[in-house]
Amino acid sequence: MPRPSRDSYDHEIIVVGAGFSGIGAAIKLREAGFDDFLIVDDADGVGGTWHWNTYPGVAVDIPSFSYQFSFAQRDDWSRVYAPGRELKAYAEWCVEKYRLRPHIRFQTTVTAAEFDERAHVWIVHTADGSRLRARFVISGTGALTRPKLPDIPGVADFGGATMHTARWNHHLDLRGKRVAIIGTGASAVQIIPEIAPKVAHLTVFQRTPIWCLPRPDAPLPAPVRMALRLPGGKSLTRLASQTYVELTFPLSAHYHDTLPTTAVGERLGHAHLRRQVHDPVVRDELTPRYPLGCKRPSFSNDYLATYNRANVTLETDPIAEITRSGLRTATGTDHRADVLILATGFKLMEAGEMPTYRLTGVGGRDLEQWWNENRLQAYEGVSIPGFPNFFSIIGPYGYNGSSYFALIENQVRHIVRCLRHARANDATAIEVTAEANDRFFREMLARRGGQVFWEPGCATANSYYFDKHGDVPLRPSTTLEAAWRSGHFDLNDYRLARLG
Repeated sequence: MPRPSRDSYDHEIIVVGAGFSGIGAAIKLREAGFDDFLIVDDADGVGGTWHWNTYPGVAVDIPSFSYQFSFAQRDDWSRVYAPGRELKAYAEWCVEKYRLRPHIRFQTTVTAAEFDERAHVWIVHTADGSRLRARFVISGTGALTRPKLPDIPGVADFGGATMHTARWNHHLDLRGKRVAIIGTGASAVQIIPEIAPKVAHLTVFQRTPIWCLPRPDAPLPAPVRMALRLPGGKSLTRLASQTYVELTFPLSAHYHDTLPTTAVGERLGHAHLRRQVHDPVVRDELTPRYPLGCKRPSFSNDYLATYNRANVTLETDPIAEITRSGLRTATGTDHRADVLILATGFKLMEAGEMPTYRLTGVGGRDLEQWWNENRLQAYEGVSIPGFPNFFSIIGPYGYNGSSYFALIENQVRHIVRCLRHARANDATAIEVTAEANDRFFREMLARRGGQVFWEPGCATANSYYFDKHGDVPLRPSTTLEAAWRSGHFDLNDYRLARLG
């Protein structure tokens, strides 16, 4: 296949993000013969989510056997659910194994990208004022890296120490402190059991209770790790893990109307709550009033039991304001605090977050404005009409709730097919057609009737899955279907163009 000239750009491909999305894209680009790529990231190290999130108790929320690339499986995980430091180490290992370090530029924040229609290149602007030109841009900016601060009066006026879970201050000693934590999502479920024994008092401010299920976690002893090294050992373990992951979210959430897995999960969750929490009043406050799956459930064997401790208070009264000395609820109750922890999640499906920079396509089309007017959508979760040579790994209707690694491999397979198609035809631009995008979007909307998200009870779940249009841009499909389609979509759904 002919190689394009570099006269008009600095790199053939720029990958934005050095988390696992960017790492996975780079590995497969090189494997496919695309060697002229640059990865840029605003951090000072690789790992994305696992670089930024270092709070006590941070760990994967699915088995480690699924939370890794299928082509680069490890056999030395310490637990079924690996701690965050091992995921960070795995990112470093992948970078070294596949010799990606020379292709990465750290502490480089992309602020904007605009398509030059005359040259068929993207001009990528960075925070330091420099510009990079690339034929193609792959966005792998991830979803769990940019903290979301609560919209509560006085949050900036708190007189004690404040930190978000994704920007943990390891120099701050919590021993003997009165600590308040806002939020009971996935991060809080991991942090609360870790810090409760150390602090003088912990007050947990809960807006909506989370479904918490038992976590089948255990250390992996040496004999088990040795068994993983036997022929077929990794494959069998991964198959069992993938099946478990598929049952616990994609199947139960997207096929709620035909599969009874949600009801089974709810019974399991209620039984777990009864076993773990002694006080019936607290137990009732921790009981979700919405169907399992409306928002992502958590898995923990010690979160719920933490509320049995004498130094832990669960507060369900809404926060009215944050004062210099603590938090005041709507009924006027004051909770003193020395430290405020914001477990308030991340900016997802919001303006300026998909991607994390301004994107301007053909004819000055602004992606954020286009999505505001047309709802979040992307062909197979990858491409948007009007934005040639741009591909997203975590785009609308790309992720189905399974492992992010399954998503990354599927989306990168799609992207590589597009790049090969363009190169084989000596094309300098490739763009999904509006007709193909419309067809895919209609299909996604037609399927959502079977999803759990549209149960009436989900209206009270306060789920971040819902965007401002009232849509849930998760892919309503199995992981196997998504994988098949990434390798078999019709290449005629893309329009090719050649300079001159």
